[in-house]
Amino acid sequence: MLFDEMPSEVFGQRNLCLFPIRRHILDKVFPHGPYTCCIQKRWKKPVDSARTRLEGRTRDHRLDKLMIQLKNLRLALNLHELISQQRNGYASLQLLSRWRHEVGLNIEIGAFLKKYPHIFDIYVHPIKRNECCKVTRKMADLIAEEDAVIRENEPAIIKRLKKLLMLSADGTLNMHALWLTRRELGLPDDYRCSILPNHQSDFSLGSPDTLTLVTRDESLAVADIEEWREKEYTEKWLAESQTKYAFPINFPTGFKIEKGFREKLGNWQRLPYTKAYEKNELHPICNADRLEKRIVGILHELLSLTVQKMIPLERLSHFRRPFDMEVNLRELILKHPGIFYISTKGSTPTVLLRESYSKGCLVEPNPVYNGVVALMKWTVQFSFLRSTTKKAKLRKPAFVSDGSAPREEEILAAQCRLKRHSIKRNYSKKGSKSAE
Repeated sequence: MLFDEMPSEVFGQRNLCLFPIRRHILDKVFPHGPYTCCIQKRWKKPVDSARTRLEGRTRDHRLDKLMIQLKNLRLALNLHELISQQRNGYASLQLLSRWRHEVGLNIEIGAFLKKYPHIFDIYVHPIKRNECCKVTRKMADLIAEEDAVIRENEPAIIKRLKKLLMLSADGTLNMHALWLTRRELGLPDDYRCSILPNHQSDFSLGSPDTLTLVTRDESLAVADIEEWREKEYTEKWLAESQTKYAFPINFPTGFKIEKGFREKLGNWQRLPYTKAYEKNELHPICNADRLEKRIVGILHELLSLTVQKMIPLERLSHFRRPFDMEVNLRELILKHPGIFYISTKGSTPTVLLRESYSKGCLVEPNPVYNGVVALMKWTVQFSFLRSTTKKAKLRKPAFVSDGSAPREEEILAAQCRLKRHSIKRNYSKKGSKSAE
């Protein structure tokens, strides 16, 4: 009986208060109390899944910044498409607020429109007396220029469609998959009526809404990666075994290379595989690593065929069955961070081809990409100008001599002077530290 009452007496609140210095030691020894110290605790294994690897990946901040800018541009383009569908070329804010979730907005429609006054013009209707919105002339001209550039590049579109159909196992693709990726592939919205009827000798539209390639052009059956391999072989004088099946590797800044990783990467680069445009039935693959490398080659070629060398991750699922990619694509992409990058900063997770970008810009731009960049610069430039002028107006206008309100030119000049002063101050601090 005496021993049964011993723990309650020793570990009681009254005795623990008498020894405040040793209480933290007792808490470490008995974290769950003295009566449960002998109970075995089950060790939980850390979860290793595609989601945890996506959260713990090494981020590329320049590509993430690019995706944020593209997200704002796509929201503006979606609103423009919604406004242009109205009969009079304008829409009321009440109507736009009903459709803001379908467009992709998670804030109030009025707050978003006021952030971009150079894109959307808000006014009061003279008869209905309600707030309405229409697209400004400059933004409408830029969108019309981009659409004209897309229609002028019809030969490039036909070549892109042919190569895309040649990647599939049976030379067919669902029209719904093409419609979802029309912007990534540089297709006009009415490509079904404006392009396909003019090339019936190359394409045929089947009854279950599938696009079929009529004749296979073997001259196009060359992947984009083959040009890089030929360049590496001729210019860098590398061995054929090192470049024949290799991929360009470009890890993000801060990527940690573990022990034995370089050796595994070198073995994977030399591993032969059935290339993207080769038929898998002629050389059946039994090795899982070779099958995985073939899928990496197909994904690389699919991203190379897009205009901006990127595609939303969820839309890749529409190409899994036609391209024989029956694997978890997200896990496969995360397994190769030197070739692909998944950015979650946009409206949806997007896969980018790392070798095609340098410092957040496309290495080899095309006319359609230049039109997108012009739209993006117009969106970003004026939003940045508005934020800088707003911050400058909050400060005291001490630089105005006549006591009147500061003009926009004076505010920007003061901003430049403050920035130059901060740069000089940072350089002086660095110089003093080096002298010490």
